[in-house]
Amino acid sequence: MRGDLRPLRTAAYVEAASLLVLLVNLATVHWDAVSSATGPVHGCAYLITIAATFAAAAPARAKLAAFLPAIGGLLALRMQATSGTSG
Repeated sequence: MRGDLRPLRTAAYVEAASLLVLLVNLATVHWDAVSSATGPVHGCAYLITIAATFAAAAPARAKLAAFLPAIGGLLALRMQATSGTSG
């Protein structure tokens, strides 16, 4: 079912987007306020991505991929979609 992957999809995109914000901030102005606000969002999204992958009854390789920082959630989402199981 499509709704079963919604938490994983949301968390994976938030994780990737927040990392992008952190890296752009680091490469440009390096404002402490941006790092302080975005860092915890990124960390929380990373943990939610791992939990959502396990909750979605993903294949073992997707569960392992979820532990990769930055792109693990997107890889797990892709593996989940190509395996044909959605929960």
